[in-house]
Amino acid sequence: MENRLAEFRKKHGWSQDKLAEKLHVSRQTIISIEKNRYSPSLPLAFEISRTFGVSIEDIFIYREGGRE
Repeated sequence: MENRLAEFRKKHGWSQDKLAEKLHVSRQTIISIEKNRYSPSLPLAFEISRTFGVSIEDIFIYREGGRE
């Protein structure tokens, strides 16, 4: 799964620390998600999408056949 988290975060002018604070996660979690090293839980993915006011599909891109 790929994502556009960094793009949305930068568009809002937020640092990784600021976004982590808003989502109640660590900065390392944000870094790992942005680098596609970690796929968030479904509740966290929903919270991320709500934070930016977009759908999950706007941020997270699922590619068929790719299991991460």
